[in-house]
Amino acid sequence: MASGRTIDRLPMLRWLVRAGSILACIGLWQLASSLHVHLGVVTFRNVPPPTEVVQSAIILLKSPKLFAHVSSSLWRVFAGYGAAVVIGIAFGFAIGRSRAAGDLLLPPLELLRPIPAVAWIPLSILMFPSSELSMIYITFIGALFPIILNTVHGVANIDRRLVASARSLGGTPVAILREIVLPGAAPSIVTGLAIGMGTSWFCLVTAEMISGQFGIGYYTWEAYTLQNYADIIVGMLVIGLLGMGSSWLLTTLGHYLMPWRHSAVAR
Repeated sequence: MASGRTIDRLPMLRWLVRAGSILACIGLWQLASSLHVHLGVVTFRNVPPPTEVVQSAIILLKSPKLFAHVSSSLWRVFAGYGAAVVIGIAFGFAIGRSRAAGDLLLPPLELLRPIPAVAWIPLSILMFPSSELSMIYITFIGALFPIILNTVHGVANIDRRLVASARSLGGTPVAILREIVLPGAAPSIVTGLAIGMGTSWFCLVTAEMISGQFGIGYYTWEAYTLQNYADIIVGMLVIGLLGMGSSWLLTTLGHYLMPWRHSAVAR
């Protein structure tokens, strides 16, 4: 208990612990790959070591295609994610505030939600006239459902006594929505936005399997087809870094817009 408090009070120590955790994972990976560790169920015989991955990453960094890969993926993810934010929050508020809207919208949404992104590929190709829109649609589907469900959860859990009190004091529906419902649901909405951003990046490789010449997901998929194992890991790590950075920006913005949540959420 005492050591935990000491870590909480020393931000630099916390960052050192986090950096040490990453270095320890890389060290174990290097050791397992170099020794071709075989554990029966899991084997590292064909897994490239971190040193080989670093060499591939340097080649990608020097490649003139890097900007095209990253910018193409950023456009697809943020276009799909932006559409999911607008539609997901609107649907979430409607379902959370209205039983009739819930009865109308929830059944088809619950039916569609378990469908994996890869299963949407044939239909998205048929639905949209260009492969670019099909890829954006896959990232949209990935982000949509976490945003809807978290918005519904936040709106539906607003204390009804607060709403009734505001209504009895003459509050208009718009004022109740702005002063009570939106601030109360905001933490759940921000959580849904962060999860949605992660799942949107999660669906990127699936989306860029459809077509195209550029994109980090396409780069990863192409590396798989050519059996360039180190490039596969480079692509995975780039997607992970971009996804982590995007989620960090969202949660930081959420903390800035919700200062009353600072003491409740420890980071």
